[in-house]
Amino acid sequence: MNFEFSEEQQFIQDQAANFLREQCGTEVVREILDTDTPYHHKLWQDVVGLGWTAMAIPEAYGGLGLGYLELCVIAQELGRVAAPIPFSSSVYLATEALLLAGNEEQKLNYLPQLAAGKLIGTLASSEELGKLATSCRFIDGKLQGKKIAVPDGAAADIAIVLANDEHNNNVLCLVDLHESSVTRQTVTSMDPSRPQAEVQFNHTQAQLLGNQDGLNHYQMLMNKAAVMFAFEQIGGAQAAIDMGVEYTKNRFAFGRQVASFQAIKHKFADMFIALELARSNAYYAAWALSSNAPELPLAAATARVSAIDGFFEISKENIQAHGGMGFTWEFDCHLYYRRAQYLSLIIGSNREWREQLAHHLLQQDQIA
Repeated sequence: MNFEFSEEQQFIQDQAANFLREQCGTEVVREILDTDTPYHHKLWQDVVGLGWTAMAIPEAYGGLGLGYLELCVIAQELGRVAAPIPFSSSVYLATEALLLAGNEEQKLNYLPQLAAGKLIGTLASSEELGKLATSCRFIDGKLQGKKIAVPDGAAADIAIVLANDEHNNNVLCLVDLHESSVTRQTVTSMDPSRPQAEVQFNHTQAQLLGNQDGLNHYQMLMNKAAVMFAFEQIGGAQAAIDMGVEYTKNRFAFGRQVASFQAIKHKFADMFIALELARSNAYYAAWALSSNAPELPLAAATARVSAIDGFFEISKENIQAHGGMGFTWEFDCHLYYRRAQYLSLIIGSNREWREQLAHHLLQQDQIA
């Protein structure tokens, strides 16, 4: 096994880091926090122009035909700047759902538009906290029900919806969110730079995504998304550590750098350990994803849990490292704390993923 990225992948990552460093400073994130705009339109168009939305889409469907490893390094850099764009919803969720479950006609129709940024997609699965589809129904080509906490739901053009059919089987449906029978309402969340929405379907015309069991496709989609979100989280965690180190090196108390005090050193050592644990698990999961290894469900759950824990702990400790000013609006610490909270719930909570991790570990023991 080789867990290192290739020279080409490292080049893509370096180019992405340089671009985002110039075009997505914290003032860009704050610009979205201070307005009702659902995302930063210029940054989104620039990202589309660079081909990032087409990265893992096959050339036959208008993509670049690269792999998941290239997408992972892009995700890490987007996480490092807490980019206020609907990249994850459209790329990790909607695009991947179409690749997994869509029929050929659906792929030819929607994937080129997603690759070119002409459409923004999302996934609508939750109806109650900690629960999937329970009452949203897809019957006779019509969708009825409500979804909550839909990521980028106010900005998206299409949604992949997890629902129950007339036989109470889970299915994935594709819905045009501009239909007059769709009602959308932005909800207050921890991270307004990635707004969520409540979406109501009222006998809305929809199409079945493919012809197979939606639950199996949904579970595979979650495993893939968990890996890419883990890279966003380690990118954000690294940025939070760097922010804390820079501040404490330039802040003096009792005639010494704050960073020179042993208590602060211990704090950063703990943060570093949490980051490296998350990073190593994310790298292993990226290998499993790119090689379609049977270990993917276990690797994805491991990466997801350690990334949630690591990013939350580091974003919280970064605030503490900034002292009494760390929690204020003027400092940028809260941007990463907000993003850590958002990413910890976007495809299921830490508790849900811990349960999955335990389940896969028990299965592994039984096989052994």
